[in-house]
Amino acid sequence: MVSEEAPAAPDRTETDLVIVTGVSGGGRSTVARALENVGYYVVDNLPQALLLDMAELAFAARGAARRTAMVLDVRSHAFSTDLPGAVKSLRERGFNPRMVFVDADDEVLIRRFESVRRSHPLQGGGRLSDGIAAERKLLQEAREQADVLIDTSHLNVNQLRGRIEEMFGEEDTTQIRVTVLSFGFKYGLPPDADFVLDARFLPNPYWVPELREHTGRETDVSRYVLGQRGAVTFVETYARLINATAPGFEREGKRYLTIAVGCTGGKHRSVAIAEELARRLREMRLAAAPQHRDLGRE
Repeated sequence: MVSEEAPAAPDRTETDLVIVTGVSGGGRSTVARALENVGYYVVDNLPQALLLDMAELAFAARGAARRTAMVLDVRSHAFSTDLPGAVKSLRERGFNPRMVFVDADDEVLIRRFESVRRSHPLQGGGRLSDGIAAERKLLQEAREQADVLIDTSHLNVNQLRGRIEEMFGEEDTTQIRVTVLSFGFKYGLPPDADFVLDARFLPNPYWVPELREHTGRETDVSRYVLGQRGAVTFVETYARLINATAPGFEREGKRYLTIAVGCTGGKHRSVAIAEELARRLREMRLAAAPQHRDLGRE
């Protein structure tokens, strides 16, 4: 009698699940719209208690909901403090969800709420800052365990949408994605950076009258920056470092790297270096794209 092999267990990892959460006013709605733009079926304001049920429905639907994003926030009556525990349950069931956490500085959040004349969902009878503090405490563990942390303090809607579309566009999802983010030190460090590179050792094109009003994305400025002593070596060294460490990050399950390149104002040196570093990483067959946080702020 020939024994029949037991059927293989369903592979739930084929269902691409993204969980979006973060502070109120941080940009969850923008992230949700961006995910819809790249083909995700988005469920907004999902009670946490229904995470597993929604994941199973997405799995059962296969092609219709192969890429599903679930957006959670504290306004859901079923929200609890154990979102990491819920994510762990998804993994135990065989899913491989990715969690995106959006954050912003308190001052920025207060300005955003005041501009739309809304109270914070956890404010109660207190101040805006009280609601923000309560929410941060509630979400602290989720923030620490997020796969993708995006600080939106210095991002406009289009920049945030662009970062999400770049990260989650329909490509090989097993390959690590690298964002090379230029920024200005005078506007603060990007808190979501995995590496921070300092380009301030290079001469500043700001002090060259014919270059001052131009940016590092333009040929004349780029040629000036990259023509300085040590600039090309700087880019090549970090390109090799990132290329060498990327396989290790992938083995550890990290799918996104943010390489922040800073100069004084985020207009000339950091922009030129970020563009060149992203180009060299693409030559090394890494999925890399430049983003410019502070370009245009001056």
